[in-house]
Amino acid sequence: MTAIRFAAMPTTDARALWSGGRDAYDRLPETMVSDGPGHPCRHCLRNIDEGEELLVFAYRPFPELQPYAETGPIFLHKQPCPRYAAEEILPPVLTTSRDFIVRGYGENNRIVYGTGAVTDTPDIPAYAETLLARPEIAYVHVRSARNNCFQCRIDKVKAPALVETGALA
Repeated sequence: MTAIRFAAMPTTDARALWSGGRDAYDRLPETMVSDGPGHPCRHCLRNIDEGEELLVFAYRPFPELQPYAETGPIFLHKQPCPRYAAEEILPPVLTTSRDFIVRGYGENNRIVYGTGAVTDTPDIPAYAETLLARPEIAYVHVRSARNNCFQCRIDKVKAPALVETGALA
């Protein structure tokens, strides 16, 4: 069994936007007011409450441009929020829909064909574990099954390296 962790948008990305930075299309984020559920913040991985201001912008959760580097709209609280920390638990934003697309990517940040599947929400952890047990899969994306918007990333939990102490030498 492969241990997994749910990873939110990196804080460095969120801080850049909160500080007036530009999105993946080199545009300033738009400000909206949430009208209720359906605006998941990709940094704290919670829904943005009705009446709260949010940023909407183009996001590319990949390190460089290439044909598989999907870019799409996502939301972020307008005011800084803490990054999702309960990494071993299904994030709150993933409990708002009955299913999501779960898809594996290789070290080269490209889709591993045949891995994408619309997955019932309770089955996401098990399917991600199955994918991440494969050596060619480096990480997994969870995306909206209706709009394909990036929700979060799932990574393998790597065991800490053993440090040689010389105690048995």
